[in-house]
Amino acid sequence: MEGGVHELDGSTFKECFSLSWRNPYVLRLAFSAGIGGLLFGYDTGVISGALLYIRDDFRSVDRNTWLQEMIVSMAVAGAIIGAAIGGWTTDRFGRRTSILVADFLFFAGAVVMASAPGPAQLVVGRVFVGLGVGMASMTSPLYISEASPARIRGALVSTNGFLITGGQFLAYLINLAFTKAPGTWRWMLGVAAVPAVVQFGLMLFLPESPRWLYRKGRPEEAEAILRRIYSAEEVEREIEELKESVAAEARERGSSEKVSLAALLRTATVRRGLVAGVGLQVFQQLVGINTVMYYSPTIVQLAGFASNQTALALSLVTSGLNALGSIVSIYFIDRTGRKKLLVISLVGVILSLGVLTAVFHETTSHSPPVSAAETGRFDGSLTCPDYRLQSSASSGGFWDCTRCLKARSTECGFCSSGAGKLLPGACLVSNATTRDACHGEGGRLWYTRGCPSRNGWLALVGLALYIIFFSPGMGTVPWIVNSEIYPLRFRGVCGGAAATANWVSNLAVAQSFLSLTQAIGVAWTFLIFGGLSVAALAFVLVCVPETKGLPIEEVEKMLERRELRLRFWAPRDADGKETAKGAGV
Repeated sequence: MEGGVHELDGSTFKECFSLSWRNPYVLRLAFSAGIGGLLFGYDTGVISGALLYIRDDFRSVDRNTWLQEMIVSMAVAGAIIGAAIGGWTTDRFGRRTSILVADFLFFAGAVVMASAPGPAQLVVGRVFVGLGVGMASMTSPLYISEASPARIRGALVSTNGFLITGGQFLAYLINLAFTKAPGTWRWMLGVAAVPAVVQFGLMLFLPESPRWLYRKGRPEEAEAILRRIYSAEEVEREIEELKESVAAEARERGSSEKVSLAALLRTATVRRGLVAGVGLQVFQQLVGINTVMYYSPTIVQLAGFASNQTALALSLVTSGLNALGSIVSIYFIDRTGRKKLLVISLVGVILSLGVLTAVFHETTSHSPPVSAAETGRFDGSLTCPDYRLQSSASSGGFWDCTRCLKARSTECGFCSSGAGKLLPGACLVSNATTRDACHGEGGRLWYTRGCPSRNGWLALVGLALYIIFFSPGMGTVPWIVNSEIYPLRFRGVCGGAAATANWVSNLAVAQSFLSLTQAIGVAWTFLIFGGLSVAALAFVLVCVPETKGLPIEEVEKMLERRELRLRFWAPRDADGKETAKGAGV
């Protein structure tokens, strides 16, 4: 059995960081590979702010919701392919080689996007970046997992999650820093080339995964690396158990190289692991996290904050909380357990989505009215055509900001009253001339994506609560579970399948969010995510095993016995069995 059984006493969080002076080599491996997570986070987060300025530069993007969704989601489409390829390349060529290829793709994508003369080139660059993100999303945590002592494996893999969220936070900082710079979004997207070059240089001097080397018949290299990872009293046991694991694999399959879809489906243990691993990755996206990370500034504007700079600054709060939540995960993941964190996380997500649904329903239902007098203060050619037509008819009905922004014949915007943004305002054609005319009168604000609201700050509270609950649990645990739930011989293929499922779900959410908000409204969209979160909670309770502190071979045995362990809160001993105290729960 690879990894052995380890007593879980004290704080693995403290032990993890005590490595900085006892064995810095392990942290060097983890953080160097984790830069892939930083790039993952940066390239998925940076587009949220860059999109605001891309819309300003390219009128075709501003006028077409589907083009905005394409620029965002093509990185996700590339990630689907990258994750699928990554599952194969990590098993065929090694974990380290796959990370190096991902770095090249990150660099190429950043250069293409920064120099893009139009939307088409932006889409191409996003595809390149997506390929790198897809490969890094499953290869980096796998490399860290296989180069970590079992006792602190969860905490070290969580550093990858922390670097993902740290990359997203960095993206918002960079976005805010370049709002006044010439070329704004080009700098935002091009900066991603820097960490790609840094990681490429670091990985050239790091070894391959010791477990992959053993599978490839290179035991001397593997043992040399393991001796640098484990203490002197642990290393011999680890080497012996790894030998037994690979030998058992060879006896079972005749060859450790034969990995096929048929083999996966025939093996009950792997099949049950895939249900848990793939299901977690799918639900991670379906609860709506990347609507927040990709469209956070847009959501802030929908809540009633008009300025691009204000939207970016407020979005910085959510990305900062996301990074903080990853640190919380590092502390609790090996103390509390994977399943308990998931349950707490999802309960909080459901409550937060309920708050967001209520706030946006209130915002939409009570938006400021449109005033004929306020609209008449501007040149008649600037009046929204639908409003002009309806107001001249006897059946014009009541017009407010929400109805103005949904005008069908042409895009229209709402210019607030100079006496107060919640008072009756003007409904005008949406273009640069009108925007400047609105801003030209003191105290007026120009709204095109959301309406003024007295409850906009509650939407920020809802977003903050969502991130606070999501990040420590659903944000990091699915990646950790997928790095440890599969047998060694299937780990690359199964991890690639799970990462691919994650990105397919991600694409579905990213490509549909803006269209859904236009079709059914923001409140109903968040209500749908809330319903999916309830389904995710039921799935976790029934299908996801607790893997806290268990060597990977023990996880495999648990899946063979099909132990659901619904009483995930019960105390357990080092062998994963309920204690006498827990049995009475």
